[in-house]
Amino acid sequence: MARRRRFTHGGLDVWPGYVDALSTLLMVVTFVLLVFVLGQAFLSVSLDRRQHTLDQLQHQMAELTRMLALERGHEHTLELTVASITAERDKTQAALKTLGAQLDQRNQDLGEQAANSRADEDEIARLNDQMIQLNQQLAAVVQTLDIAQKDVKGRDAQISDLGNRLNIALADRVEQLKKYRSEFFGRLRDILHDEKGVQVVGDRFVFQSEVLFPQGSADLSPAGQAAIQKLAHTLKQVATQIPADLPWILRVDGHADRTPIHGAFASNWELSSARAITVVKVLIGAGIDPRHLAATGFADYQPLDTAQTPAAFARNRRIEFRLTDR
Repeated sequence: MARRRRFTHGGLDVWPGYVDALSTLLMVVTFVLLVFVLGQAFLSVSLDRRQHTLDQLQHQMAELTRMLALERGHEHTLELTVASITAERDKTQAALKTLGAQLDQRNQDLGEQAANSRADEDEIARLNDQMIQLNQQLAAVVQTLDIAQKDVKGRDAQISDLGNRLNIALADRVEQLKKYRSEFFGRLRDILHDEKGVQVVGDRFVFQSEVLFPQGSADLSPAGQAAIQKLAHTLKQVATQIPADLPWILRVDGHADRTPIHGAFASNWELSSARAITVVKVLIGAGIDPRHLAATGFADYQPLDTAQTPAAFARNRRIEFRLTDR
């Protein structure tokens, strides 16, 4: 008791305040950890549901494609059958016509003869029987042809329905790619919102050339290297969520202004293409699969601003990123 009185004598007792502050800090850290764990759990459930939905769509589209191929094979077989029946019908009609001509000629010959023999009557009866049989065969062929044509029409309707369903499935895949493109651009916008000369234009993410390259050069500046590394990091995160069977590419488009170029490049074609290729190489070096990358050069033939001013020229000197399908 004497030692405690000496500690508090002439000043404040800070021990209770220290204990309260430590308890408060401990509760705050516990609360933050709890929020983080819950957020990770909700995110994991959302990603599992999304992957399950994409697997179902992939299975449906594969089944529709298989059914369409099968129906097309059936249609080809029916077409061959119809063609064979049609040829047989034509041959039967030709034979019937020939037989009719023979019968007419025979009747004419018999009419010219003075007396009818029994043999001639038997021949006439035989020819009449053949004509009846041929007519019956022709009727059967026509009936078979009608059935085959109806079957072909039914197959055509099924193929049309399968085509519509396949188109719907393909449209759904396009919508999926749009969703990932929106997520990719949204993340890039959040990461690069403080960068001047960077903006989203429609379905493209646009960097003004001065952000990435020195004037007239296809070598990235240090700031440009950093910006492309950020873009690559974001693309890798989004790419892990895109299904493996969804065909997509990040197209890197190089653009120049109308000012004639002098120096290492023969024209704006070479400059714009070289800049796009440089960016693609950096992305590959950062771990992006080359099969999902494309570099194109447009020189000065796709301007954003047609005015003949320095500001317009600056807008037209740019690198555009477009996430699209192959």
